[in-house]
Amino acid sequence: MPRGARAIPPACLERCRAADAILHAGDLIDVAVLELLQSLGPPVHAIHGNVDSAAVRARLPARLEVELGGVRVGMLHSPGRAAGRIERLRAEFPACDAVVFGHTHMPEHGELDGFQIFNPGSPTERRRAPVHTMGAATVAGGRIAFELLVLG
Repeated sequence: MPRGARAIPPACLERCRAADAILHAGDLIDVAVLELLQSLGPPVHAIHGNVDSAAVRARLPARLEVELGGVRVGMLHSPGRAAGRIERLRAEFPACDAVVFGHTHMPEHGELDGFQIFNPGSPTERRRAPVHTMGAATVAGGRIAFELLVLG
């Protein structure tokens, strides 16, 4: 999240305002960012990341499972090594239809027998990713579909 001159892009904030829910997979850095997201309107489901302040860690869990329109989504920050990731996350969240994660800042989407994993990348700190991104999820008919949104 923002450090120095970095800020959440307006396009990201607009999409968040229009959403039914906001999922954040960690690295908010400061409570002010969490409060900004909460001020946008939709319910915020968030977990803490590895660089979050002690105040953020005190307010948010390391793992979370949420029900969204009949679909169960698990959340954690660090998904571990890439090899075997989807199988490992499926085993760690057996009651979930999907897992949203962060940490790598690299967009990723995988599916195995209907179970999905999704990393939306980052709208503020792209690191090795070619562009800033965020994700959108649509729930319909008991399924969740993820879409990567390029912010620039």
